[in-house]
Amino acid sequence: MPDSKEIRVFAPATVANVACGYDVLGFAINAPGDEVVVRHSDKPGLHITKITGDNGKLPKNPAQNTAGVAALDLLKHLGMMDRGIEMEIHKKMPFGSGLGSSAASAVAGAYAVNKLIGSPLSRKQLLPFTMAGEAFADGAWHADNVGPCLMGGIVFIRSNAELDIAQLPAPKNLWAAVVHPDIEILTKVAREILPKEIPLENATQQIGNLGGLICGLIQEDYGMISRSIHDVIAEPRRQKLIPDFYKAKRAALSAGALGFSISGAGPSVFALCEGEESARKVADAVSKVFSAVPLTNQAYVSPINTTGVHVIEESTKS
Repeated sequence: MPDSKEIRVFAPATVANVACGYDVLGFAINAPGDEVVVRHSDKPGLHITKITGDNGKLPKNPAQNTAGVAALDLLKHLGMMDRGIEMEIHKKMPFGSGLGSSAASAVAGAYAVNKLIGSPLSRKQLLPFTMAGEAFADGAWHADNVGPCLMGGIVFIRSNAELDIAQLPAPKNLWAAVVHPDIEILTKVAREILPKEIPLENATQQIGNLGGLICGLIQEDYGMISRSIHDVIAEPRRQKLIPDFYKAKRAALSAGALGFSISGAGPSVFALCEGEESARKVADAVSKVFSAVPLTNQAYVSPINTTGVHVIEESTKS
């Protein structure tokens, strides 16, 4: 073909659940994240030519790869399965981290291919295809990772089945401190330990906290945000999978965090904070707790990422 275009995109990590919003709330952070490169090819079909950062764990067969599944689902929808496309996947975030690793790959794959073929679909229209990719990876159908990764910012999901989502405003000075201890928790395991039934009192409390958090975000009321970041359903059961979780939580709150909980299925933990300085103090306090276990860990401090997945490099050669 006369032109050979290459596009590199970055898809950011995400914090899902946000304590009280199990499977219905998530937000994006600036780093870490995954990168996907796509280019036109004379060879028909989608081909994954290179994968880095996966320690040999991920298959190059597009039909068995999270990014590939999302891209193939998009191409099938558009009637472009014979379009020749090469894809590279560069994993730059840990597996089983609770930071939306599979979601980032799925979003990057679908978004990059959509860009390469001229952006026939909007970001929101890409949601079902990114969901197909993540569902292939973990067997669950929930948009609290792919939603914010794709759209940016804080995303509320009214219905996962209908993929009815809305972006919420993020207070200008709201920052996140995220710490990932170097252990792996499989989403399947983290979901299996959750209760099958929830007492009415707990359900009512959780609904109140979720509503309070949404109100706090809209009104930029940090006091309301702080009072609402409490999970009475998943956190009490999942905390046992994370060494010294409650010690880390006490350290975060003592350092000035508005609230603290588990990111997604864990083991990453997060705190919401008012301002960058506070977030850095909190991240350092939590990191020290895990280091004392001892567990190596990585800390990320970020404002709410309102951009989501985006192109970082684009080239066209005649």
